[in-house]
Amino acid sequence: MAAKILANLIVMGSTILARSFVQAYRQALAKASKNGVAQEAVQNIKRASKTMTETEARQILGVTENSSWEEIVQRYENLFERNAKNGSFYLQSKVHRAKECLEAIHQPKEPEEK
Repeated sequence: MAAKILANLIVMGSTILARSFVQAYRQALAKASKNGVAQEAVQNIKRASKTMTETEARQILGVTENSSWEEIVQRYENLFERNAKNGSFYLQSKVHRAKECLEAIHQPKEPEEK
């Protein structure tokens, strides 16, 4: 008899817990849609190009449009070394990709030899 009561309590408790999780999830979705978080997430998923934009690269390195190539390289080396010491590989790779993006813009392409 005690086992049956205990089993019923466990089933009822898990049902109540599951319902509360579903309700909390619905509330979170409602709040996210009001704040525009859901739309932003969809736009990020739909973004076809995975390459870094020039604006994003400048923000990562903390340089302006008027910065010289030497300033960009100096910021790159500083940030790259900091992240190498502190162990953030993700940030280090972002810094590297930002430099590559700006390098393609700032460095003139060499003419191909025939």
